[in-house]
Amino acid sequence: MGAYALRRTLTAIPVLLGTTFIIYLAVYALPGDPIRALAGPNQMISPSVEAALRERFHLDEPLLVRYGHYLGGLLSGDLGTSFSGRPVAEIIAASWPVTVQLGVTAWLMMTVAGVLIGVLAAIRRGATDVAVLAGTTVIMGVPFFVVAYVAQIVFGVQLGWLPVAGTDAGWPLAYLLPGLTLALYGLPQVARLTRTSVLDSLGADHVDTAVAKGLPRLAVLARHVVRNSLIPVVSLLGVSLGYLLGGTVLVEGIFNLPGLGYQIYTAIPQHDGPVVVGIGTLLVIVFMLVNLLVDLLYGLLDPRIRLD
Repeated sequence: MGAYALRRTLTAIPVLLGTTFIIYLAVYALPGDPIRALAGPNQMISPSVEAALRERFHLDEPLLVRYGHYLGGLLSGDLGTSFSGRPVAEIIAASWPVTVQLGVTAWLMMTVAGVLIGVLAAIRRGATDVAVLAGTTVIMGVPFFVVAYVAQIVFGVQLGWLPVAGTDAGWPLAYLLPGLTLALYGLPQVARLTRTSVLDSLGADHVDTAVAKGLPRLAVLARHVVRNSLIPVVSLLGVSLGYLLGGTVLVEGIFNLPGLGYQIYTAIPQHDGPVVVGIGTLLVIVFMLVNLLVDLLYGLLDPRIRLD
């Protein structure tokens, strides 16, 4: 198991380098001058100050050299400094609790609803199964920012049940609408995978044996069907947590939640590259760590994977 864990960890290093370079390249290839954007609409900045700022942020050097400076700082734990002068690590420290609460809320909604819907579709073939398949297809086809605006109008403005923006109401009220919007992003995949996995387990020999022994239907479903069906679902849920954290950018912007996604949402129009790259790198690292933990858990559940 130790060799398997080491192998998976080593393969993550080139992935990290590649993704951070793509993020860095995409951010600094955007049109516009960050120093001019920092100067404001009147462009009131002296040539000497402009030159000093370009030198401070290495904007006067080639892109690869600047990326090398960024990697050097990253290895020492320095995520850079915003063009406003505030360290990116400080921005992350103030914002990450909001993103974590939102991500966990959405993940719990997606997990509970997705597994229940998938199990229900598998054991109730017919109209229920067709309705679940049709409903998940519709959800996958609707952009989640459309769902966010509709949820704000219906549940926040017209019905007045939930707050439509900000975190003043606290957890969980302030996170229910954005969490639901984000949960719909992965719920169809969880429901469909659960349905398929439960259907496969229903036809297994050990399930037929348990039924032949006269065990109650509920006990057979809980002990022999659902329990064994959740192994591939656990893998999907682990990876989905990383995807949910990445999907908070638009959701936090729509619901005005001051998390990591909101910082990216506001930094892009301001051409604040260090903030976008720093937070983007952190999200990539979190996603890779979650993926690594899922791989290791899968290796524990199925020893054959460690031998591949």
